[in-house]
Amino acid sequence: MKINNKLLLLLLTISFTTIFYSCNEKRGELKRIWFKGSYNRDFNDLNDLHLSSALKIGIEPVSSREEAEHASRKMEEITTNDYYEVEELTHSIPFLVPEAAELLEEIGRNFQDSLTNHNASIYKIKVTSITRTVDDIKKLRKRNLNSSLNSAHQYGTTFDVSWNRFVKIEETDTLSIPKEDLKMVLAMVLRDLQKADRCYVKHERKQGCFHITAR
Repeated sequence: MKINNKLLLLLLTISFTTIFYSCNEKRGELKRIWFKGSYNRDFNDLNDLHLSSALKIGIEPVSSREEAEHASRKMEEITTNDYYEVEELTHSIPFLVPEAAELLEEIGRNFQDSLTNHNASIYKIKVTSITRTVDDIKKLRKRNLNSSLNSAHQYGTTFDVSWNRFVKIEETDTLSIPKEDLKMVLAMVLRDLQKADRCYVKHERKQGCFHITAR
């Protein structure tokens, strides 16, 4: 089948133009990132509030990791995915009740959407602690007497997300976003969910994380 020379020339022109603009496409200008609020004031939901929600939708505390497999509610395993990275857990287990698992993924997804809207590089949030057994709480108490015996982490509703450590997805992306700016983007995402009555949030300064409980 013969192709008309003019048609062939037109197709080659379109292909060259597409390749040229694709190769020369530039990132849009990075938009200014600014959190208009106070971390300590806006994220100051105390333990009583976290516990009130944990008791409503959470599991009954389990004494060991083995018992967690037979918890009073079905739990979902939390593993690293496109939206968040779970660091090595030493004093908690990677399981949450469905409401909390859904909330965690929504936080990670909204965080990346917000970065895209700011023309920023894309990062994952880092999950540092999830559900703690009674044994985990006892071990933590030996290291830190200030840790709570009645922690909301025991109910499968609560997790911690770092505000000073993030995971860059594309290492070849030469644009780096300061961790202070990434913290502001994460704070904006959490405040929106907090205002929508989706969660309680406590800004933990010493631990460098947001302590979050699903509602």
